[in-house]
Amino acid sequence: MADDKKPKKPGKGRADTGLKVRVKTARGRTASSARWLERQLNDPYVVKARREGWRSRAAFKIIEIDEKCHLLKPGQRVVDLGVAPGGWSQVAAKKVGSTAANPLVVGIDYLELDPIPGVVLLQKDFLDEDAPDQLIAALGGEAPDLVLSDMAAPTTGHHKTDYLRTMHLCEVAADFAINVLKPGGAFVAKVFRGGTENELLAQLKRHFSTVVHVKPPSSRQESVELYLVARGFKGRADQTED
Repeated sequence: MADDKKPKKPGKGRADTGLKVRVKTARGRTASSARWLERQLNDPYVVKARREGWRSRAAFKIIEIDEKCHLLKPGQRVVDLGVAPGGWSQVAAKKVGSTAANPLVVGIDYLELDPIPGVVLLQKDFLDEDAPDQLIAALGGEAPDLVLSDMAAPTTGHHKTDYLRTMHLCEVAADFAINVLKPGGAFVAKVFRGGTENELLAQLKRHFSTVVHVKPPSSRQESVELYLVARGFKGRADQTED
């Protein structure tokens, strides 16, 4: 309780002391869960996210991607696929100026989430057939400027299987983005190290001016995740016809 009464200044928190917190196994706690908890307690991004009010350390990934690629601008409309736990939508809402009166950000996830100020949340599986229409309806029928996807399939421990399942989600998200984005829009999606499938890369390069892979500093170095960033959507035939 003493920590609650006297908040520590930035840079003075437990994670910055150089002393590593050790977590022992206990009744009902497996060795793997103890390792996970120990990693969380010693992760400076977890501490910083809690201090700054972000829902997860993942918020810093989109902050860092945006600092590098300049994606989020005031007044833009954003779709967040796989929104849970909500850090990306929190950042997006703040950057674009989304409010309850004028919501510019919509997120979708099959998990239930607490409300996020300025964000319309749909509790639904993005792979459901009617999900795309519901997302656009939640934006008032307007096309988004940016589609974000931090979706990843639940891991099995088998690298090839996990890679293929997450790549499938990325491909579905890319198809959605190409079908709904405004000209000049952008798409960001999680992929796993091993490279994006050539067919998907070729598809994105046909539709976007630039396509790059980004590994934000807050993405753990041991993690196999990368982020695919496609900018400058060229538009579809129906958008360019006069």
